[in-house]
Amino acid sequence: MSRIESFKRALSEKRAVKIISGIDNFDAESVKKVVLAASNSGASAVDICANPDIIAMARDLTDIALFVSSVDPEELAHAVALGADAVELGNFDALYKKGIAFSASQVLNLAKRTKELIGDTFFCVTIPGELEIAEQVELARELETLGVDLIQTEGHFSKETPSNGVRGLIERAELTISNTIELSRNVELPIMTATGINPTTASLAFAAGASAIGCGSCVNKLDSEISMLAVSRSLVEIAERSAQYTMELV
Repeated sequence: MSRIESFKRALSEKRAVKIISGIDNFDAESVKKVVLAASNSGASAVDICANPDIIAMARDLTDIALFVSSVDPEELAHAVALGADAVELGNFDALYKKGIAFSASQVLNLAKRTKELIGDTFFCVTIPGELEIAEQVELARELETLGVDLIQTEGHFSKETPSNGVRGLIERAELTISNTIELSRNVELPIMTATGINPTTASLAFAAGASAIGCGSCVNKLDSEISMLAVSRSLVEIAERSAQYTMELV
C-alpha cells in the first residue's frame, strides 16, 4: 500500500493523525525531530513547509505520508515534483500573527490554480477560521465541487487572558471544533480538525465529526525528542480508540 493510500485508509476509518511541523518552520533540525516523532509514533502523516531541502530531508526520514503546506500554488506544485504525497493550501493560522488574512474568494482562487498545477495529487485546503460560518460552509461546498480531497478546519484563539489548565485547552480548541460540527453537517468531504488539538481535546474533535486531526504546537513546541514521541503516540492511541468506539456503535 502506498503512503497516500495508507493515509486515505486511516481517513476513511476516522483515525488519521497528522503531525504538523509548521508552515513557517524552516529549521531543519526542528523539522527532523517532528518528522521522526510522527513516523515512530505511528501517525498517519507529517506536514512540513515547502522548502526543497527540508522536503528532501523529510522524504529520506519517513515512509508515512508527507504533506507540504504553502499558500503559493507554484510552491505546492514544486513540492509534488520533489516527492510530496499530498499538498495543503493553508495552515493559515500561522500567518495571522504576521497580519496576513485570506478571504473565501482568495482561498477558492488559490485552490483552483493549485488544482490546475497538481492534477490528481491528494489535495487538502484549510478553511480560514476567521470567516463567518456561512462563508466557511459555502467555501467548503465550492471546494467539494472543485474536487478537493480533504478540508482542514482551524480556529483563531484571541482571548487575552486564557483560563488555566484543561479549561484553557478546551477554550483554544472550541472554535475549530464548532467549525468541524457545522462543516460536517453540510459537506461530504472528510474533515481534519486543527488548531488547539492535543491529547486533551483530540477526542472532542473526533466526536464532532472529524475524520482526522492535525496537531502542531502540542508536539513541535516541545524541547525533547522523547516528549515529542510520547505526545504523538498518545494522539495516535486516542484516534484509534475513537475509531474503535465508532465501529462498535455501528
